[in-house]
Amino acid sequence: MTRWQNRNRPWSVLATMVGCAFFLSAHATTLTSNVTALLEQTENLRTSDHPQFLHLLGVLHLQTSSMSTHERWQLRYLDAWQDSFQGDYGNADPALQDVIKHSADPVLVTKASAVLMDDMRNSRRYEPAFELANQLVANLPNTRDNLARYMVLSYASQLLRSAGQYDLAATYARDMAQALPPGETPCQPWAQLLAALQASHKLTSSSLDIQRGLEACQAAKLPLFTEIIELVKGDLYLDENQPAKTVALLSAIAPSIRASGFHLAMLHAREQLARAYWKLGDDDNARKAALTVLAISEPGDVNESLRNAYQVLYLIEKKHGRATAALNYYQQYAEQNAGYLNDVSARTLAYDVAQQHMLAQKLETEKLSKQNNILRLQQTLAAKTIETGRLYIVLLLMLLASVIFWLLRTKRSQLHFQQQARLDGLTGIFNHQHFISEAQRAMNLLARRQGDGCLVFIDLDYFKQINDTHGHAIGDAVLKHTVSICRQALRANDLFGRLGGEEFGILLLDCPPGHGAVIADRIRTMIETTPLDIDGHVVTFSASIGLASTMTSGYELKRLCRDADAALYRAKHIGRNRVIAYAEHGDLATAFHAGNVGQS
Repeated sequence: MTRWQNRNRPWSVLATMVGCAFFLSAHATTLTSNVTALLEQTENLRTSDHPQFLHLLGVLHLQTSSMSTHERWQLRYLDAWQDSFQGDYGNADPALQDVIKHSADPVLVTKASAVLMDDMRNSRRYEPAFELANQLVANLPNTRDNLARYMVLSYASQLLRSAGQYDLAATYARDMAQALPPGETPCQPWAQLLAALQASHKLTSSSLDIQRGLEACQAAKLPLFTEIIELVKGDLYLDENQPAKTVALLSAIAPSIRASGFHLAMLHAREQLARAYWKLGDDDNARKAALTVLAISEPGDVNESLRNAYQVLYLIEKKHGRATAALNYYQQYAEQNAGYLNDVSARTLAYDVAQQHMLAQKLETEKLSKQNNILRLQQTLAAKTIETGRLYIVLLLMLLASVIFWLLRTKRSQLHFQQQARLDGLTGIFNHQHFISEAQRAMNLLARRQGDGCLVFIDLDYFKQINDTHGHAIGDAVLKHTVSICRQALRANDLFGRLGGEEFGILLLDCPPGHGAVIADRIRTMIETTPLDIDGHVVTFSASIGLASTMTSGYELKRLCRDADAALYRAKHIGRNRVIAYAEHGDLATAFHAGNVGQS
């Protein structure tokens, strides 16, 4: 797999583009006979003039016999960088490890470690990448070489952005601009910063920062980073439902992208074009652009550009009634979507694991420090009388026990308060506030990738009569029984919460409306056919269910809640114990009861 076959989302892909184009800048190319100066010149030309870099690398290899040990290690590092640039991690990583372990040069060690961290990210070895990132960032205060520091900040920013840590990634991008190495320009920090801001939805197409970034890269004559920022702008146009501007922008930068021949830029530009033409209703050009994405992708690639291309093709075939082709493209889309989501989860999990390891190491260091302090104190006390020494030891142990006790008690209280803030005290599922908060976050993610979702409101029929007849204890048991039934029908990624009283909410993610109605009626049937048997009391009850989907109600949570509530009201109004699905324009049909679905 080459460096360009990154399997991450487009802006994680752009992170790879930034990494591969590291330190694009204009440096002098005058050849010198001094080996040390030639090594420095060669490093400065890595991507600003890559053919000249390769030429000078060949010249250096002819002079190895006259090199010092330190100069040979510098050459070894440059060879490893070139292998990494080409995506040959099998050769690059052992060489980088060799430099790290044996060069004894702190600057070379830091640079090689930064490149190795990026290689790990590109080859999807996320956990060791984050472990190494933690070490490099922790050592930044001791890193005096500006270029080494710049490399660590750049690669760490890309890695953190790939794990969804956008604010920290933006902070590192700003830090890059604060201490530019000689010959560097603000262009690359701007590209890093804008990618992080766009991913965290803190950027619009009209933001002045975009224009500043473009001006910096154009002034530096770095077309690749200019293309990166233009593609950020193209995505923003699509997010703002301005597809015509995306088409115009891509048409303007197409010659530059073709000239650079940069695979990821071409891939992402075509994927943007396919989505833009689809939104404009130009099915022919949308199909051509999407098919181009497939054609220029490598076999086995999994990324969001491919996923979006398959989705456009599926929507086009579905629109024109070509069921077989639509099904085939939908299967490809589903595979790409699953692979993309798995990769996102792997990156996030690796980040969390690395943070936990760092915390554990910190606690272990603090523990050892405390143990050393205790030993020193015991040695001091040993010089005194045995009675006094024993007294001091007892007092110290009591103090430590007290500290540990209060730490444990505080931690337990924190965990208890966190649980109370998120979960319903009776049923153990999300409470109303946390359900709405999580649902809003999930809808934002769903809207960005145009996935399907259904919001289901459930209300138990005649619940007041249950409380009045059997007592509130039985009523509480009915609520718990209902939660147990619903959980049997839900999937792991669905959100489930108690909205208040006998009303519950379920957000079904990546779920078309037809499938959502089937799940809702399955829940209704299970509630109706599974009475509660407790302490000799058999309580039979039913539920009315309202359903709204993103297909008819859009991705705004307030609108979904209003439509689901309207459908629930209709279900209760026309007889209860049924499912009503909200339909566009408020059309009405038979309720979903005893096998029939209705619309309101």
